[in-house]
Amino acid sequence: MSTSGFAYHAPWWLPGGNAQTIWAALASRRHVGAAPCWRRERWATPDGDFIDVDQARHASAAEAPLLVLFHGLEGSSSSQYAVAFADFAAARGIAFAVPHFRGCSGELNHAPRAYHSGDFAEVDWILQRFAREHPARPLLAVGVSLGGNALLRWAGEMGAAAGQRVRAVAAVCSPLDLAAGGHAIGRGFNRLIYTRMFLRSMVPKALRKLEQHPGLFDRASLLAARDLYEFDNLFTAPLHGFQGTDDYWRRASAKPVLHQIRVPALALNARNDPFVPASSLPTAREAGPQVTLWQPAQGGHVGFPVSQGPFGLPGHVRAMPEAVGNWLLTHV
Repeated sequence: MSTSGFAYHAPWWLPGGNAQTIWAALASRRHVGAAPCWRRERWATPDGDFIDVDQARHASAAEAPLLVLFHGLEGSSSSQYAVAFADFAAARGIAFAVPHFRGCSGELNHAPRAYHSGDFAEVDWILQRFAREHPARPLLAVGVSLGGNALLRWAGEMGAAAGQRVRAVAAVCSPLDLAAGGHAIGRGFNRLIYTRMFLRSMVPKALRKLEQHPGLFDRASLLAARDLYEFDNLFTAPLHGFQGTDDYWRRASAKPVLHQIRVPALALNARNDPFVPASSLPTAREAGPQVTLWQPAQGGHVGFPVSQGPFGLPGHVRAMPEAVGNWLLTHV
């Protein structure tokens, strides 16, 4: 099923996907109510490592739904979209949690691995544990950017069995065709701004991983990496069992398995997203009957800022979590 869904219109003073992306991340108001407070738990992973899970402290009824958010590349519970979804959850009285991918909670994980866009096995054990620990709560899941691709890849791989874990899933601004997104972020303005931003965080963490596990990769080659393709070729792909970047991007993309999804699923992508070319977005035929597609013309990458206050400033980013969250709640 496909629908226009989220009828988003950007403020007049934020033309274009880059402006909508950058303003939302740096300047927009993230919450309407009180800022979220978190309770952190450390979970031991099946392979002897750990992840940190932040659970929002706001009140919710014992049988209210639990919304789990899988963050994007180098994201965390402090990312603007995580705060905005926590704000939505508090307003609706539902529980909310953000499991951090390995190494993204502020402390480096122990194992000779990190996280990647197709890490559906990791998504599975996380959702299994949430379902086991909260049997009275209907479980909903949303993934943003990288986290959304991993979540929909999981839903496609699981097929009908996904319904044993969750009632519905949603992906926001996810590069469901990783090759298209990876090449897009490596060109022009994207390379100058976004690629540098990500590498500024990812390279130091990779070097710390090398200190933990000497010989894991070639240090000089990693320091010479100038885009995500080169970084993934040296670090992400080999550490997670892929032959290289091309193999990783092909095997980890969710788009080829969307037709296998057997739980209600939403894929929201702005058509002016700087990271995700509109030409790469799935069609209704590719998505399959359980997948709803929202593809508004504007919004940027996890942007969707809305005017607020005098002259529309500073704006807020609650509209997207409101639309996505309400869609998920219709399936409880």
